[in-house]
Amino acid sequence: MTFGSTLLTEVFIVFDFFNVKKKRTKFGEWLDREGLTQIELEERAKLSRGTVSKLCNDKSYRPKYETTMKIQKALKSMGKSVPGNFFDIR
Repeated sequence: MTFGSTLLTEVFIVFDFFNVKKKRTKFGEWLDREGLTQIELEERAKLSRGTVSKLCNDKSYRPKYETTMKIQKALKSMGKSVPGNFFDIR
């Protein structure tokens, strides 16, 4: 482990200690409020970790229609539904 990576690890620990969170998309915030994890969603929707991460954290990401359909189907199987339009579908 180099000095740079040790410092980076310490920075993450400090952010975690003070409960500093990066900004989430409306959908990411909704998942948090509903008590759902990104991992649960990626497994149920059969989407990649990167896709679910972008949905939850990247405000400029616009999912394909097929992706939103997979999410809605997965959420329905968990007894949830996304209120309103969280996605700008392309």
